[in-house]
Amino acid sequence: MENLFTNIKIQVNNKIYVKDPETSTLGKKIIEQSIVLIEEIGFEEFTFKKLGDLIGSNESSIYRYFENKHKLLVYLSSWYWSWMEYRLVFATNNISNSLEKLKKAITIVTEKIEDDHATAHINESILNKIIIAEFTKTLHTKEVDSENKEGFFLIYKRVINRIVVMINDVNPDYPFAKSLVSTIVEGALHQHFLRNHLKTITNCNETISPTDFYINLVENTLRK
Repeated sequence: MENLFTNIKIQVNNKIYVKDPETSTLGKKIIEQSIVLIEEIGFEEFTFKKLGDLIGSNESSIYRYFENKHKLLVYLSSWYWSWMEYRLVFATNNISNSLEKLKKAITIVTEKIEDDHATAHINESILNKIIIAEFTKTLHTKEVDSENKEGFFLIYKRVINRIVVMINDVNPDYPFAKSLVSTIVEGALHQHFLRNHLKTITNCNETISPTDFYINLVENTLRK
């Protein structure tokens, strides 16, 4: 997997940023350290001023890459789901059994994430913690409809629809494939959050993972 990612450029909608951060050392540093800082202090407390202080750069230099911190969060989210899509495609491409393929896909989008060393300036393990805590903030805004029209969430929707196809392959008569998959993908983030912070309202713990729960849910739901 690592060798495959070495030659792949993660694609992010160019309308999200002012200047592509992947094209410069400073841009990559902005991405790398924004992940560290958001995870440390939370998105509400995060500012470009604090990020500038952390990376030893003027606040204005960050605005040359991103219009505001919301766009930066959308960028991080888009990068994450694009990376997730690559993992999904590579992990399921050679599986012929439709149920096993679906179970593998569910595992990919619900499991605990480890850092992928092929992407040196992005720690996916830390980014995953940000997605768990902050992803809904990219969607729950007054601008969601206009940003959706601009294609900001295209990659996220593409991940979901790839798994929808797998659901239909397992049971073409199941009428709620899209709702089921969107529930799995976003619900897994919530279950990870509950396992980390509100342990008394989830069955997920050190021995039962969100992956276990959602594979069980899908197998029982799609049983003919």
